[in-house]
Amino acid sequence: MIVMLEPDSPESTVAAVLQAASQYKGISPRTHVIEGAEHTVTEIYLLGPTAQVPAELFEQIPGVRQVVRVSEKYRVIGRHGGKRETAGFEYNGITFDERSVNLFAGLCAVDTRESVDAMMAALARCGIRTTRMGAYKPRTSPYEFQGLGASCLPWVFELAGKHGIKVVAMEVTNPRHIDEIRSALESSGQATGVMLQVGTRNAQNFELLKQIGQQRVFPVLFKRGMGITLEESLNACEYVASEGNPKIVFCLRGVKSHLGDPHRNMVDFAHVPVVRRLTRLPVCVDPSHAVGRSDAGPDGMPDIFHSIGQGLIAGASMVLVDFHPHPEQALCDGPQALRLEQLPALQRYTNIVREAYEQAVRNGPGLKA
Repeated sequence: MIVMLEPDSPESTVAAVLQAASQYKGISPRTHVIEGAEHTVTEIYLLGPTAQVPAELFEQIPGVRQVVRVSEKYRVIGRHGGKRETAGFEYNGITFDERSVNLFAGLCAVDTRESVDAMMAALARCGIRTTRMGAYKPRTSPYEFQGLGASCLPWVFELAGKHGIKVVAMEVTNPRHIDEIRSALESSGQATGVMLQVGTRNAQNFELLKQIGQQRVFPVLFKRGMGITLEESLNACEYVASEGNPKIVFCLRGVKSHLGDPHRNMVDFAHVPVVRRLTRLPVCVDPSHAVGRSDAGPDGMPDIFHSIGQGLIAGASMVLVDFHPHPEQALCDGPQALRLEQLPALQRYTNIVREAYEQAVRNGPGLKA
């Protein structure tokens, strides 16, 4: 059972709900606070045998907006019959919701200070304030480049601050990485912000998911597991949310198949509306790891552009894409990295497709007829 409060409800309302819940044996309440761009929304989850708990008890409390009995498995992230709004949030001046698109273009793996500086300078010229920077890189082979780790964090954050980058998406593979990032940010004077990324290889690393969920400072970019079902991935994402951190963006990045080339993974961006229907999470697409190459079609546009278009036209509101000043020199996934001179074109393309999506939504009733 979920007790939803009116936006910006006082602590007295929360206390009244908790007091009412305490009357029932075996009921464990958990309070979740969602901080949006304009309002803060509190939801109280009643876990346990709630079948005999009357909804009317909570509905009569002043400040309670709605009481929802949950039958679906995604208790925290679930949309539950379309009755709840998408759980957008704001972090370090950047809003993550369904009303806009955030372009996270950057290095799959940080290699040199010069590469990071050039990438962030290109973003600044385009007015883009978000990026991806991989410091910790899990690789298939133990002999491949594993990332620079904590040693690069000080100058990555310094350069982010220099170029006005507000949020850096950064994968973590071990709970200690969270502490390393927090410490480096503090030393930088909070020069930027970090979105913790759960990579596809850690989609079911449940102890890591719990640790990421228990911290409330950093929002989370959760990547779908490449070799598990969508349901399993959403359940894993629920681990993060159930531990107390609801600031999550769900990312589709392609899935493994036996079909091989031409792409690295089977592009799964048709699942964007499915995830939006089942959950309240903003949805991201990662075309670089889905396509795996920067080849262009007869129209001159890279396959990666077209895959981004597939995700955006389906309603995605975030794009994670690999760039590098010199892809041929990149230490990780160079063949799929776009060049810096392609960034303005990608930005224009993203805006065009987003406008097409918004127009299609406005004309929705006509399409349904």
